[in-house]
Amino acid sequence: MKKLLKALFPIVVIALIAVAIYFNQSFIKAQYRKAQGVFYVFQGDEAFRRMDMIGAIKKYKKGLNLYPKHYSAWYNLGNIYVAYEDYYSALYAYSQAFKYNPKLMTARMNYGIVASSKLGDFDNSIEQYKEIIKTERKLISIPTIFDNKYSTKENKAIAYYNMGLSYRMKSLYAGDDWEKQRRFLSEAIRSYQKSLKISPKRYDTWFNLGFAYQISDNYLEAGRCYCQAIKLQPLSYEAHFNLAVLLRRMRHYKESYDEIEKASILVTALEDTPAAQQYVAIVMNDITKNLYQNEHYRTQLKDTLASEKAQTEEHIEKEQKDKAKKGFFSKKKKAKTKKDKKKEEDALLRNFGVCPSMEYFTYSDEED
Repeated sequence: MKKLLKALFPIVVIALIAVAIYFNQSFIKAQYRKAQGVFYVFQGDEAFRRMDMIGAIKKYKKGLNLYPKHYSAWYNLGNIYVAYEDYYSALYAYSQAFKYNPKLMTARMNYGIVASSKLGDFDNSIEQYKEIIKTERKLISIPTIFDNKYSTKENKAIAYYNMGLSYRMKSLYAGDDWEKQRRFLSEAIRSYQKSLKISPKRYDTWFNLGFAYQISDNYLEAGRCYCQAIKLQPLSYEAHFNLAVLLRRMRHYKESYDEIEKASILVTALEDTPAAQQYVAIVMNDITKNLYQNEHYRTQLKDTLASEKAQTEEHIEKEQKDKAKKGFFSKKKKAKTKKDKKKEEDALLRNFGVCPSMEYFTYSDEED
């Protein structure tokens, strides 16, 4: 009997497996399709790494046809479509990515950016940013190993910032509806402010908040924001430029000229776009014209030139004597050390990072 049972056992096992397969054919087929899909996605990832975009698209499509829940494949496919400027296909791919993984914040972020900046679909972009902001994630912090607290906060800060950009663009497309313009600008300002509460040292947010205030005719707040942006990134010409335009509008021509001069130096040295250089030069010429038409400045300039002329000969003579005493003409100049260069860079940052016109952007109750 034992021998019989021993002989029947393998047959029984095989029979049970056959029965299980028979009654679970759909499940097994699904798992087989999933395995095939994952394999094709893997091939798509390899093609993506080699920058073979056409090959990647083909493999991803094959994989997703077999296993449509592979959200990372949808996400990568969306990025490829953006590279090919096929924005509608990109939005569909991103929407599928966060359909299968609602907490895939990068897919929602990219959807919002493409929808707003490329297709002018501001409402849908704002909806995605709102989803990012309200999505709760478990915050995990393991010292020196893993910490998602920072990335979660930054995602929300960026979402608020992008929402501000979308609302500002909505205000531009509001046409002659002044009420809508003001409402959308107010929403943009609130979004930027919320972003800064989370991440207070973002140059772009301060700059765009200043711009939103400026087109809302709130010059005091606009000036404050531009000064903060300059403090954070002294060598970015845009904040100097916008501050110069703002000061010109407020008729502070001398201070406006100082800022446009900084913008001109920076855009010439750092910006390779001729159009930007030309535009800065045009505004600089206009400010210069206003400056020299100002009676107070003309008088001040005349007195300054007369004073400098009187001191020039004495100054040159004294300088030459000092240089001779130090052996300036007999000894070679020492090569600049790293320390000297660092001092020069620090001096440059200090010069471009200050905002002398800040006094014009204080409220009367603060002055009392």
